[in-house]
Amino acid sequence: MRRSGRRRGAVVLARALCLLAASVTLAGCETVARSYDRMFGSGPTQKPAALIEIKPTAVMRIQWQGSVGASEKSVFFPARSGNTVYAAGAAGGVAGFDVAGGGEISRFEAGQRIAGGVGAGSGLVLLGTGKGEVLAFESSGKPLWKAQLSGEVLAPPQILDGIVVARAGQGRIYGLDAATGRQRWTYQRATPALSVRAHTGLVVQRGAVFAGFPGGRLVALTLADGKVGWDAVVALPRGATELERVADVASLPVVDGPRVCAAAFQGRVACVDTVRGALIWARDISSLAGVGVDRSYLYLTDDRNAVVALDKSTGASIWRQDKLSGRNVTGPLAIGRHVAVGDIEGYVHLLSREDGAFAARIATDGSAISAAPMALDSSTFLVQTRNGGVYAITIQ
Repeated sequence: MRRSGRRRGAVVLARALCLLAASVTLAGCETVARSYDRMFGSGPTQKPAALIEIKPTAVMRIQWQGSVGASEKSVFFPARSGNTVYAAGAAGGVAGFDVAGGGEISRFEAGQRIAGGVGAGSGLVLLGTGKGEVLAFESSGKPLWKAQLSGEVLAPPQILDGIVVARAGQGRIYGLDAATGRQRWTYQRATPALSVRAHTGLVVQRGAVFAGFPGGRLVALTLADGKVGWDAVVALPRGATELERVADVASLPVVDGPRVCAAAFQGRVACVDTVRGALIWARDISSLAGVGVDRSYLYLTDDRNAVVALDKSTGASIWRQDKLSGRNVTGPLAIGRHVAVGDIEGYVHLLSREDGAFAARIATDGSAISAAPMALDSSTFLVQTRNGGVYAITIQ
């Protein structure tokens, strides 16, 4: 690989590690730092691109807003259960808001620091901790059970069909009984010596668990017993050094009818068959932020902060919006005729799904939006800021 390619890969990795809370495992962190410093000196900083003037073709307004504690340097995900949306802060505060009006339905303290945000469903509010615990509460905040896992839980646990699924460190996924927290199954796979330590969650749908892993793998597990349904390749590690060979699926996959799509850092974006895991198509585009889909297109934010649209059936390029460089753009949300993303300064940008042109922009509290926007209905979505602001935004 040419030196320029190594430089770009290292620059992107250093930026991702520092600004996206996606540092590597403890042993690998020193390796990345030494590798970067040896090749290029101290880590770079990139000034966010100035926002260009736009001619709005849509209007966004804040329907309601609330607050929870700051997420600090972590990526915190909100969750919806019925007519309530839950959000949390790193210090352990959790709040439930009415989806329609934003009224506060519940607020409680977990009693310890938490990581990754909230999972919710079937009357449970679920949290994970850096100490490897999964905490389950009633919606009112009454503690129900606590399960100890083998490694830190950096992403929100998920629940379906009476099973709570949680992801721990060192390549482990656990299935827990939703009523008691008792362990029902465990899945583990070996991970490379150097990998991105991301707040990578998992998707639980259709009686299956879909999860990305270091080394560019995407796995489907049976929800009931954790058995492997298929193990697919999104990207293959390439390069002469460990740093160059990092190729991790470090964001959520998306399940879309007959296909499951995911993106790998320093790798590819790919769609595979939902049932068999067979590759449908793949493109050489690197991403840490993740993907979204609508009826026609797949959208992703690449490692240069460009938002890209591809034909979801073939992977063919549709458009690329590259005017947000250096702004740590979130993964995209496809909503109606638009695509929404957040950035490091708390702005939400609305793009046209047809050509990627800016359609509207709205400010929140000035702190970073790290997780992709979450749809509440066909025209309203939710973002959570690093300072703990929770905003429901409507497109008009």
